Amino acid sequence: MNHVHEHQLPCLHCQPQEYIRMVQHLIERCLTFHMSRDECIKALAKHAHIQPVVTLTVWRGLLEENRGFFHRYFHAISPPHFTSRPTERKFNFRRRKQWK
Repeated sequence: MNHVHEHQLPCLHCQPQEYIRMVQHLIERCLTFHMSRDECIKALAKHAHIQPVVTLTVWRGLLEENRGFFHRYFHAISPPHFTSRPTERKFNFRRRKQWK
């Protein structure tokens, strides 16, 4: 009998720790592509058939364990803030005095 070894993904219900580690690894791969949380959730659902709630749960766990990293990561991938040119008028949004 000829056995063909197929790479099987761990089962969430049979091997929860291994499944979570696999999802964690896939999230880390998404981070290398500078993906946002939502992009990562969509990509794992589409390409790895991982339920979004599972990806979100593992993402939150990683965020709790690595707050400093994620703070720097979100800062690095967020679009640059709008900066006004010196010739543009700057608006003052302070409260004005009420009319009497």
